[in-house]
Amino acid sequence: MTLNIVSIIVGYLLGSISFSYLAGRLLKGIDIRNHGSGNAGATNTLRVLGKGPAVVVLLLDAVKGAAAVGIGYAISGGDPLIQVLCGLAAIAGHNWPVYFGFRGGKGIATTIGAMASLAFVPTLIAGIIAIVVIALTKYVSLGSLLLTAVLPFLLYFTGKPMEMFWFSILLALFAFVRHRSNIVRLVQGNENKLGTKKA
Repeated sequence: MTLNIVSIIVGYLLGSISFSYLAGRLLKGIDIRNHGSGNAGATNTLRVLGKGPAVVVLLLDAVKGAAAVGIGYAISGGDPLIQVLCGLAAIAGHNWPVYFGFRGGKGIATTIGAMASLAFVPTLIAGIIAIVVIALTKYVSLGSLLLTAVLPFLLYFTGKPMEMFWFSILLALFAFVRHRSNIVRLVQGNENKLGTKKA
C-alpha cells in the first residue's frame, strides 16, 4: 500500500514538470504563461515558440502521462486502479504543477499518453477523430474536447476494465472544466484557430 501511494505521488511530481514553461525559458527567456493564450501547453507553445518546440513539448507531455501509468503498473503488479490513479496524478500535476505555482496547462497531451498506455486502440481511434476534426475546423480545443468525450464510449464498448472507463469520465470532466473559456468562444464563433499567433 505504501509503495502504491508513493507511485501516485511520483506520478504527480512527474506530471508537474512543465515542458512548455521550460521551453519558453530556455529558448526565449520568457514565462510562456504570460504570452499567447497564457496556457502552458503544446498549442500555446506552437503560437509563441513555433512548430519544433511545440512537437517536442507535445511528445514529452504525452510521455510523462505514459511514464506515470508505467510506474503504477510496475509498482502495483498491474493493478488497474493504481495505474489509473497514477495517470490521474500526472494529469493533475500538468494542470496544477507544484514547481510552477500551480499554473499549468489543460492536460490533453498528458491524457493521451496516460490513456494510450492503458488502452491503446480506443485512444488511437479517439485521436484519429480529434485529428480529423482539427484538420477540418482548425480548432484544437474542439478536437481535444471530442477526444475526451468519445473515449468513455470506446472504452465501454471495447470491454475495458471499469476503472479505466470511470477514469476516462473524470478526464472528460477535467477537460471540459479546463476548456470552459474555449467552449464559450466556440459557441460565440471567435475561438482561436490553429496557426493563429497571439501577441
